[in-house]
Amino acid sequence: MKLLLDTHIILWALDDNPKLTGRARDLILDVENDIYYSSASIWETTIKYMAKPDKICISGSRMSDLCREMGYRMLPIMDEHIKALETLVYHNRYQVHNDPFDRIMLAQAKADGLKFVTHDSKIPFYEESCVIAV
Repeated sequence: MKLLLDTHIILWALDDNPKLTGRARDLILDVENDIYYSSASIWETTIKYMAKPDKICISGSRMSDLCREMGYRMLPIMDEHIKALETLVYHNRYQVHNDPFDRIMLAQAKADGLKFVTHDSKIPFYEESCVIAV
């Protein structure tokens, strides 16, 4: 299975954080799975690190280096991913979801036939079959 990891899943996996669920850990460690990280995750981490280095323990460039060392594959943002954004519908009228990084990663997974691994409680409201909520 091809898995695209949400930013927080990557950070937890790299740090061996106890927040990483057993299911997520099993998916990542399964040698049958190909693990991808989005260039959007690097961008997101860089922005957050630059704004609040005391809150984010790793820079985007360091995250990218560690992902490559772990054997994760980088997924760049392409035109077909931008187009897939237009197909995403958020099905929760009581709570908005304004995270552009989450949306582009979800669109990437959908467009490329990957499974998007996330712990974000808002992502399942897109009702996309590519989501694996852990």
